[in-house]
Amino acid sequence: MAWTTITKSRNQRRSAPHLHDYESVRSHFSWEQARQDLEGLPHGQGLNIAHEAVVRHASGARAPHLAIRWLGKNGMVQDYSYGRLNELTNRFANVLRRLGVNAGDRVFVLAGRIPELYIAALGTLKNRSVFSPLFSAFGPEPIRARLTIGQAKVLVTTSALYQRKVAALRSTIASLEHVLLIGEDRQPTTIDGVQDLGLLMQEASPDFTIGPTDPEDVALLHFTSGTTGTPKGAMHVHQAVIAHHMTGKYALDFHEDDRFWCTADPGWVTGTSYGIIAPLTSGITSIVDEAEYDTERWYHTLQDQQISIWYTAPTAIRMMMKSGVDMVRKYDLHRLRFLASVGEPLNPEAVLWGREAFGHPFHDNWWQTETGGIMIANYAAMDIRAGSMGRPLPGIEAAVVRRTENGVEVVEEPNAQGELALRAGWPSMFRGYWNEPERYKKCFVGGWYLTGDLAKRDDDGYFWFVGRADDVIKTSGHLIGPFEVESVLIEHKAVAEAGVIGKPDPVAMEVVKAFVSLKDGYAPSEELRRELLGFSRARLGAVVAPKEITFLATLPKTRSGKIMRRLLKARELGLPEGDTSTLEAGS
Repeated sequence: MAWTTITKSRNQRRSAPHLHDYESVRSHFSWEQARQDLEGLPHGQGLNIAHEAVVRHASGARAPHLAIRWLGKNGMVQDYSYGRLNELTNRFANVLRRLGVNAGDRVFVLAGRIPELYIAALGTLKNRSVFSPLFSAFGPEPIRARLTIGQAKVLVTTSALYQRKVAALRSTIASLEHVLLIGEDRQPTTIDGVQDLGLLMQEASPDFTIGPTDPEDVALLHFTSGTTGTPKGAMHVHQAVIAHHMTGKYALDFHEDDRFWCTADPGWVTGTSYGIIAPLTSGITSIVDEAEYDTERWYHTLQDQQISIWYTAPTAIRMMMKSGVDMVRKYDLHRLRFLASVGEPLNPEAVLWGREAFGHPFHDNWWQTETGGIMIANYAAMDIRAGSMGRPLPGIEAAVVRRTENGVEVVEEPNAQGELALRAGWPSMFRGYWNEPERYKKCFVGGWYLTGDLAKRDDDGYFWFVGRADDVIKTSGHLIGPFEVESVLIEHKAVAEAGVIGKPDPVAMEVVKAFVSLKDGYAPSEELRRELLGFSRARLGAVVAPKEITFLATLPKTRSGKIMRRLLKARELGLPEGDTSTLEAGS
């Protein structure tokens, strides 16, 4: 195997990296030891994420330290010290308590990157309720599905998002008792069960005491897509904070004077684990930008906010590469010392471009919604092999395995392809899929969590991503389940069948492409194609909806009637079709 190794320059750093000796730290590491870095609730009452992220800092010397600086898309800046964040999240927890929202009840938040989202997340955790974020670019159907599956009791959202995406389907969500409106655009309302959160916050007490919290109590509910069926709600517990904190320390190399910018939206797991929890448990300053991607705005943010650690996505990096190195030279980025990437594999050219443009390579890392935190990474003090995921975190045992009739076998030979697996038992490992125990059990075989990602491991223990073992589509760092898209397409009066694949794209990695067969009486046309694109975009949102549609007389199916997405993809890309023995005649 050929790769490019980037040797780390130690003299560029202002402080020694936490993971200064990989083998030594791994050999002496234990999760019990990592737990000692956290405080725990007073009087031995357990472990609560919000206590570790906010309360313990607000109760000590770091109370005046800047926790979150929010950059509004229109130029507004709001600063939240740990002390102020503690008071506001106390008020939100008291709002929930006043509304009769109890420990274990699900509180969903549908919003962009605005301060109320972060306050609601942490206040929910203080109340020992379950926080579940929704991506604000979702259309009504993905929102309805997730609120229904998660049995939402509370939805926190803006007036605009509520009117556009929730109001019409509110009556179909039986569990939803309270809608709390936030943001500058909120409007007075007399609708039953819809209230102004701002008014409720003003009336709420700034004092709140977190109740006893079992480390195994569910804290977070993150939805992820599958190849069949509805979205899956992955449950994470308060004990996950041990992994959030540890990976911030070792994988992202947080130090107390850092200014950290995670560009991910909290609607996805990265934006919660590393946009909210990990930087706050480390007591550092986190920058939150409300605006969407804009190259010049991002460079100004890196410069003006004196970012030292930057965690972003390959799609954004590739878009910045298009603007060239000369643009970078216009900005003073001397504080920037560590660059990291997540969401999809980072191509070697992008890793190397980081060195050319910023003086530092991008450090790729790997994890999933189900793992709750970073599992494999390229570290600050280690040489990088451009294009690789890196090596496992301390406390994480990873392997390449092959499924057998009796379970799995570990693939020992270097560079052999198999499924990436993790030995079960780390603190942020998901504890189940919401109300789907059988679906959860299928993820584990012989003590290993099977990730569904194909990978290889080289002689030196670096892991390399190969592809997905299933049909889940990775686009711009988001996982899209083809079933969700197909289900909406076939609701259109003209569509008989639909098959959806991920089509390679140089910027987004993959884009969603749909193949459609029409009912009798309908004929393919450009007008119908545009109508279907608009129909799916309105129902699913811009992120999930297909970008391309191709009409086919029939879709390839197995003899049992299952659409063969694999064959659709092979034919689209001109690849070998493989075994077609189960193919239905005429497909």
